[in-house]
Amino acid sequence: MGFSKDGEGGESPGLSLVSSTPIAANESGATDTADKATLLKLAQLRQEHRDLDEAIQALIASRPFDQLQLTRLKKRKLMLRDQITKLEDDILPDIIA
Repeated sequence: MGFSKDGEGGESPGLSLVSSTPIAANESGATDTADKATLLKLAQLRQEHRDLDEAIQALIASRPFDQLQLTRLKKRKLMLRDQITKLEDDILPDIIA
C-alpha cells in the first residue's frame, strides 16, 4: 500500500490566487476589521494544514507507523481543508458575470 501525495497532498492553484489577490478597501472600518480577522484565520488554517501534511509525511516515513493516528491526522486535515474552502468562498463570493 503506497502513500504518495494525492489530491489532499498540496495546495490547489485556487489557494495561491486567493492569497496573492489583494482585498479591496471597504468603506466601513468594521467590515475591514472583519476582513482582516478572516484573512488572519485563513492564514492560521493554511499553516495548520501545511503542518499536518508534514506530520503525515513524517509519520509515514517512520515505519512501522500507527494507522489509527494516520487516519486521525488525515481526517483533521480534511476538516481544515473544508474550513479553508468555506472562508475562501466568504472572501470571494461566487459571482456569475
